[in-house]
Amino acid sequence: MKWLQPIQQFDLVLFQWCMSLRQREMLTALSRAVSKTADGWMYLLFGMVYGPLDWPHSGAYIRAFCLAFVSERLVYLVLKNSCRRNRPANAIDDFSSFIIPSDQFSFPSGHTSGAFLFAVLAGSQLPVLLPFLLGWAVLVGLSRVFLGVHFPTDTLIGALLGCSVGFIALSRMMPL
Repeated sequence: MKWLQPIQQFDLVLFQWCMSLRQREMLTALSRAVSKTADGWMYLLFGMVYGPLDWPHSGAYIRAFCLAFVSERLVYLVLKNSCRRNRPANAIDDFSSFIIPSDQFSFPSGHTSGAFLFAVLAGSQLPVLLPFLLGWAVLVGLSRVFLGVHFPTDTLIGALLGCSVGFIALSRMMPL
């Protein structure tokens, strides 16, 4: 696929620029902490706290929340296993990531797609938190690049995937 060459080249240049930033150790430590927040425990905790609340339509929202996460994971797995893009450590000579990734392939970033999905869904119920949630989701995507386990476009597509599934799920819910 020749048309992907310029994108791959841009991705590589941007990735290498991120890896060359000063304060590398501080960025790595911060990235580890931010990345861990998107491991899934926060989504479960939110569902456990929000679900029992006696707010109008909270049951329908939790069902849509769960269905959205299942749908996002299915699309993510199909993309990950059909595109089979190597992670930076496998694609760049003499490079090692700063953490051990959970699987072999890089595209798209599952942490980023989950974070953006959560931001869209939780932000729809708690709009005052939406700017914070979106900022956090952006930091999750950046952390995955700074940890060396994703190229920038992996996280960009992850963000688009999470937002898309979130907006589709919300559009299919009954009006709140």
